[in-house]
Amino acid sequence: MRALVYTGPRGLELRDVARPVAGEGQALVDVAACGICGSDMHAYLGHDERRPPPLVLGHEAAGVALDGPLAGRRVTVNPLESCGDCDFCAEGRDNLCPDRRIISMPPREGAFAEQVVVPARNLVEVPDGVRLEHAALAEPIACGWHALRLAGAAMARPLAATRVVILGGGAIGVGAALVTAASGAREILIAETNRARHATLGAAGPFQVYDPSEGEPEAGSADLVVDAYGGAASRAASTRLARAGGVITHVGLAGGDQGLDMRRATLHEITVIGTYTYTMADFRDTARAIFDGRLGDFGWVETRPIEAGIDAFAALDQGSVAASKIVLTL
Repeated sequence: MRALVYTGPRGLELRDVARPVAGEGQALVDVAACGICGSDMHAYLGHDERRPPPLVLGHEAAGVALDGPLAGRRVTVNPLESCGDCDFCAEGRDNLCPDRRIISMPPREGAFAEQVVVPARNLVEVPDGVRLEHAALAEPIACGWHALRLAGAAMARPLAATRVVILGGGAIGVGAALVTAASGAREILIAETNRARHATLGAAGPFQVYDPSEGEPEAGSADLVVDAYGGAASRAASTRLARAGGVITHVGLAGGDQGLDMRRATLHEITVIGTYTYTMADFRDTARAIFDGRLGDFGWVETRPIEAGIDAFAALDQGSVAASKIVLTL
């Protein structure tokens, strides 16, 4: 079968590889669409030692189940596998399972391929009429859904009364913005340094888009800050922008541990929440919101065939893509 294989820093090849075989409790999925995630880019650049080459990347997938309980059905894939038995899994916090695994990390091959194997219980059926390219977005948007759910529980006022600043206009950032908009937030601002994305982001929803290199909102003016980038500069901005008693959710994993001003967070009782991926319940809720049309028409997404995948990664590396997400189709 065809697969896009990561071969080393900035190296990808479209190869013929062996078809995977589903084991007990697993399902084989015929992949129709798979999005390029920031973590795929980190691996592509040689910055992720957890993803050594050669490896099939990709975990934001949707397609058709070939076996298991949903055989023959269109499905979207939760790529996180948990044990189902530990305390975290019993509490419904399966994203914190100490034995969690994700496809696209050894020994699990990813979904930039014609077929992928995943736990059968991780599949969610996609209704007719919903494009599989959009169903594949349940994975990145679920990260924002999870972050907003945790933020809502920590905030002193409802989301509908808040001013929200989202740092980063990639798929996780715009997904968080769409979830926030669906919750009725009073004002939503998105910081994005890639000017090519501004028009796309502005058309995605009721968002104010700005370039933080040219200025930012008034310090202490945000009820909620979502750091969808997760680097030193965005962490510094998050504690600068959050108001006294406000909330910061740190979602992005760009790297490093600098930037967060814990002195200001302490003096102003700013709640800082680290949020990692999503639970299965978050994933299902996100998928339903996509299916119901609550998260817009996905005009911020660009699709390209997997044959153009090598060029798509290169374009993302160069910062020349206006879309917040590229989804590869098979």
